[in-house]
Amino acid sequence: MNSKITVTNTTMPHRLGHGGVCVTSSDGRPLPGVEVEVAQVSHDFWFGNLLFDFIDYANGTSDDPDRDSAEFEKWMALYNFGTLPFYWRTFEPSPGDPVTPAMLSAARHFVDFGILLKGHPLAWHTLCPRWLLGRSLEEVEVTLRERIIREAGQFAGVVDMLDAINELVIMPVFTAEDNAITPLCRHLGRMAMGRLVFATARAANPAATLLINDFDLSTAYECLIEGLLEAGVGIDAIGLQTHMHQGYRGAEEIASIIDRFARFGLPLHFTEASLVSGHLMPPEIVDLNDYQVEHWPSTPEGEARQAAEMVDFYQTVMTHPSVVAITYWGLSDRGAWLGAPIGLLRADGTPKPSYDALHGLIKGDWWVPPTKAVTDENGQVEITGFKGTYEASLAGEEPTEFHLGEEPTGCRLLAT
Repeated sequence: MNSKITVTNTTMPHRLGHGGVCVTSSDGRPLPGVEVEVAQVSHDFWFGNLLFDFIDYANGTSDDPDRDSAEFEKWMALYNFGTLPFYWRTFEPSPGDPVTPAMLSAARHFVDFGILLKGHPLAWHTLCPRWLLGRSLEEVEVTLRERIIREAGQFAGVVDMLDAINELVIMPVFTAEDNAITPLCRHLGRMAMGRLVFATARAANPAATLLINDFDLSTAYECLIEGLLEAGVGIDAIGLQTHMHQGYRGAEEIASIIDRFARFGLPLHFTEASLVSGHLMPPEIVDLNDYQVEHWPSTPEGEARQAAEMVDFYQTVMTHPSVVAITYWGLSDRGAWLGAPIGLLRADGTPKPSYDALHGLIKGDWWVPPTKAVTDENGQVEITGFKGTYEASLAGEEPTEFHLGEEPTGCRLLAT
């Protein structure tokens, strides 16, 4: 039996960590020839999806707990990073009556499962409360600040990652729906609006990771980020939306997007990724929200295409060191955004080929399953695996947890 446990991946060595397990006697002597089992427990990379559909389930108020339990189990088999809906219109349906208790209760439940959480978003013109309409700019600004302080502060320690501001590029010129945020942004300007949101959120939760997030991945977004950073706005990470309802952008374009935004030296998140498993949205549609069809079915041909594209997309993103997270925009076609068949599960809960394909990457190619090895003459087992948390154990003993990261690490096991 080998004394090394190795995951070899020449395309993404930056994702690999190195370390070892040392087995010693009670007096400290290294013991050769001892069988050790090592297994990966979690990834450092954040593989994410929405948790919107599981809030009632987490709070024990689901109308179909058996269905939700089965789907949550499938969610947990893939993901370690979840996005919660902080959309202001539904978060505070009437003034001073936020859904904080229910959302915070659900969030704590998810944290107990080891899920890292992100709130989406604190400031956005779409889904802004209608009760803000008609108020003065000064009143809107005060109310926005209060909303940011409340959510960032009350969820601190539970939800410490937040999309601080969403779609700032279009915010001051947005015309699809009357709202109170667009006039405020037009009055203040994008730079001042960004500074307001980030500074307010930072004051409420200094430990938070704050993202700027946008679907406009043009040079306009790059210029905005550059200006905000030069002005000292504390952006912690950059969010890149990639809803691909009109077809997969392809590895070359995805790689180009990453290269353009990596120049800022900040972690990159693919915050809203989607690939359809049915017919593609017509290319002439400019705003995805404008494509409304009565029925948008998933098809066998579309599902095969989605699975292949899913693998290519994730492999492409993972080869770039700047990317630290991918959030796919929905697990199931049931209630999917815009009615599009973008889920990894069909509406009846059965897995599509894309689910199995992604599972084959995250928990297959990029995972160390329980693996046995024997210590060498120095009492050691060398390990190379994807960065994350691992467990090592001797036969009949409780496992010891350790981490593989940037620097070589490991753990010591005491043979009894």
